[in-house]
Amino acid sequence: MKKILLTLSLLGVAANAYAADLLDTVQQRGTLKIALEGTYPPFNFKDKDQKLTGFEVELGAALAQKLKLKPEFITGEWSGLLAGLQGGKFDVVLNQVSITDKRKEVFDFSQPYTISSAQLIVRKNEKRSFKSLADLAGKKMGVTQGSNYAEMVKSQGSIESKFYPSAPEIFQDLATGRIDAGINDSLLIPFAIKEAKLPLKAGAAVGSATQMGIPFAKGNPKFKVALDGALNALHKDGSFKKISVKWFGIDVSKAPGAR
Repeated sequence: MKKILLTLSLLGVAANAYAADLLDTVQQRGTLKIALEGTYPPFNFKDKDQKLTGFEVELGAALAQKLKLKPEFITGEWSGLLAGLQGGKFDVVLNQVSITDKRKEVFDFSQPYTISSAQLIVRKNEKRSFKSLADLAGKKMGVTQGSNYAEMVKSQGSIESKFYPSAPEIFQDLATGRIDAGINDSLLIPFAIKEAKLPLKAGAAVGSATQMGIPFAKGNPKFKVALDGALNALHKDGSFKKISVKWFGIDVSKAPGAR
């Protein structure tokens, strides 16, 4: 019996050793399946012609090209992106996913590609002073369902959270007075407010700077090396900075103090 169990164990080790790495899978397929919201300007959104565009769309296409693959973009609500990745529906998520210890238990990540912080959004005529989350005790805060911002607000315990599928819905309810403030990525807010054409403004930055990376299924070391290599190549040839400056006017891979 012990010999049988040992044989089965060795077979399992051998099977794992020869299991296809994600890099082998995408190379055989010839495409890189990239999931994103498609409603998160300027990172990823649809223009007036309903064509998918934005910083992460251009970055995803450039990464796929470096990997000698064709990009295949798949859109969905934020709350379902990481669950879909875990279920094998796509290869990566490129949607400002913060690298957290909790997420690293489930996914592996590329090296960070942007660094930003959480920031409040308020009405343009707001007279109250919201300099921190503590100042919003007893108030209604709009947050994206399943985001790290939702966890940040929840940890305060005294703020009433109202959940939304994406940022545009938060902006609409904030402008009409249904909520007192919103919270989102500091890199998103200026562009999104301008595009929304609503009487809103950026509020105080809250929390520390956060690194964002590209998550993918655990156990794919060859894919990680290739993905990080592609990112490094985009930095080296200046492509990353060019795409970043186009959408933000700055190099978003650098910490705010180093820009």
